[in-house]
Amino acid sequence: MDFGGDFFLLDVIVPFLFVLIIVVFVHEMGHYLVGRWCGIAASSFSIGFGPEIWGFNDRHGTRWKLSLIPLGGYVKFLGDMNATSSAPDEGELAGLSEEERARAFHVQPVWKRFLTVLAGPVFNFLLTILVFSVMFATNGRYELDPLVGELMPDGPAVAAGFQPGDRFVSMDGIPITEFGDVQRYVPLSGGEPIHFIVNRDGKDVELTVTPSRREETDPLGNKVMRYLIGIKADTSPAAMRRLDYGPLESVGAAIQETAFLVTSTGQFMKLLVTGREDSCQLGGPVKIADMAGKAAAKGFIWVVQLIAMLSVGIGILNLLPIPPLDGGHLMFYAIEAVRGRPVSEAALEYVYRAGFLVVLVFMGFVFWNDLFGCSM
Repeated sequence: MDFGGDFFLLDVIVPFLFVLIIVVFVHEMGHYLVGRWCGIAASSFSIGFGPEIWGFNDRHGTRWKLSLIPLGGYVKFLGDMNATSSAPDEGELAGLSEEERARAFHVQPVWKRFLTVLAGPVFNFLLTILVFSVMFATNGRYELDPLVGELMPDGPAVAAGFQPGDRFVSMDGIPITEFGDVQRYVPLSGGEPIHFIVNRDGKDVELTVTPSRREETDPLGNKVMRYLIGIKADTSPAAMRRLDYGPLESVGAAIQETAFLVTSTGQFMKLLVTGREDSCQLGGPVKIADMAGKAAAKGFIWVVQLIAMLSVGIGILNLLPIPPLDGGHLMFYAIEAVRGRPVSEAALEYVYRAGFLVVLVFMGFVFWNDLFGCSM
């Protein structure tokens, strides 16, 4: 990454802040809007952490502000001790009027608190669906026929017996309708053998191939390690088709695309935990900034796509059942709903401390990847 002066500011920092602020704003707006719908008052809505740079108070008493460190944001509801809503501020609650106390977060029924917290990740997923819907409605989408074009000379597909011109029929029993189906499935295999059926000269042929982990360059120019079988698509005009979508069709296609991103992210995390995925694909602010700069260099549509992918990642990350993430809150609210009473404050404090430690270790790991562990 070039850290030189004006180039770094305009071509990296500005796109990075644009992408991150939109994703964070939508996430926090989900909390805020659903909280308001549930009758919960918000004392502050911040983009960024730390000292306030600029802000104003609205007629509902909410302080809207930009803060110094733009690596996240929060909504602090009335009666919260801190921005994580992990515990009530008894001093603040005691100083509230009866009407204000009725609108404080921690006195609300558990279902209202649950929906308010869940809304953040849900809005992230809705943002991704919206982005893809607009893209599909305005630009359509191109598909390639499920044909074997070229074979890498030393790739697993050669050893498995694939030949140029083979038409994919299915993989592990899953029908294949376009070459993109293969491109999506193989990298998530974890290196396990995949059973294909291809049509060759009018006859179905069964082939089994074991993907190998190899270096590949993604569309933004990043070097990544992925499981591949060594097959390239047939990219001739005859094998390519454009799909145009109406408004409703574009939403359906966007939901499918978002569902795939959620599924593939979950599979990646599973493979990462088991040591079968490249940890260098995990990155923090530095890597996101680098990707934002590269996306901006390729055009605005690439920046929009990055917003969609980052939004899904933020949504999934926040659903992990680890305090102080949203998923940690949801876990405790679910327990409260089943037990009929909240988890004890002592247990909450212990688990939240452990959760903060886990989050700090994870942040340290991704920063290490950003700066020292993995070259970009």
